[in-house]
Amino acid sequence: MLAQGYPTKSIRIIVPVAPGGNVDIVARTLAAELTKSLGQTVIVENRPSAASLIGTQQVAKAAPDGYTLLWGSTNTLCMGTALYATAPPTNDYAAITPVIIFHNVLVLHPGVRANTVAELVDLAKARPDTLRFASSGEGSTNHLTAALFQMLTKTRTVHVPYKGGGPALNAVVSGETQLSFPSPIPVAPHVKSGRVRALGFTGDTRVSLLPDVPTIAEAGLPGFKFDAGWHAWFAPARTPPAVISRVYAEVKKALEAPKLREAFIAGGYEPKGDPPVEFQKTFRADIKHYAAIVKAAKIEAQ
Repeated sequence: MLAQGYPTKSIRIIVPVAPGGNVDIVARTLAAELTKSLGQTVIVENRPSAASLIGTQQVAKAAPDGYTLLWGSTNTLCMGTALYATAPPTNDYAAITPVIIFHNVLVLHPGVRANTVAELVDLAKARPDTLRFASSGEGSTNHLTAALFQMLTKTRTVHVPYKGGGPALNAVVSGETQLSFPSPIPVAPHVKSGRVRALGFTGDTRVSLLPDVPTIAEAGLPGFKFDAGWHAWFAPARTPPAVISRVYAEVKKALEAPKLREAFIAGGYEPKGDPPVEFQKTFRADIKHYAAIVKAAKIEAQ
């Protein structure tokens, strides 16, 4: 059988983003740990492109033998399905396990006269279509987070998309825009220096990187929760269950290693490792969840 003795050669994990960023660093850290435990090299292969479609399509078409896997995310798979007509069908993948989940943080330029979420909502209601929020692109997690925030607060702000998270964050720091929902790692130094003001995390827990920042629910909007997403391992559909189980077991074990776990937590990520059956349910639910947000935000598929 194919699964017997797996793996007998190197495994490729396709990461559909450019090398050097936070996602790539996390992927390579985990790959190094798995190389030790599996006895075969786990190679990170970057396949960046607009909407990450090159990488996801490559894995969707790969042989279902466990030697070409995908580092997928909420953004590339769930949101991508709703936003891009050329995205591979999600049935082309077998869910293995989520590696990490993370949350974004609502930040303001210090010139905005709002020190709490409630004050921001009051200001936005008093000045509709005046405040400008930066995102890393149409349909990105920070765009959809802002869309959900507006729907729940019945406010209207102006979306200004940029070509990536770095330019979007710089826009808030410079005052070109007034607010955004970036990830905690790049924004933490700006919060600590006072160049931006952090009002709340989008998830249901605080993040150790900025322990004094509450969740948005705590800070004045009960019930608000938007996981910026998960990063997870997927295999091509029809990969043997025994192979899926082996990969899952090794990833789960790696995520329990103290040094790796502490490094991820320090970076603002929550290590996961849910079983394939459980994660498959999460994956399907998230596809529907984000499709509903895209529809409500009136974002047209491209």
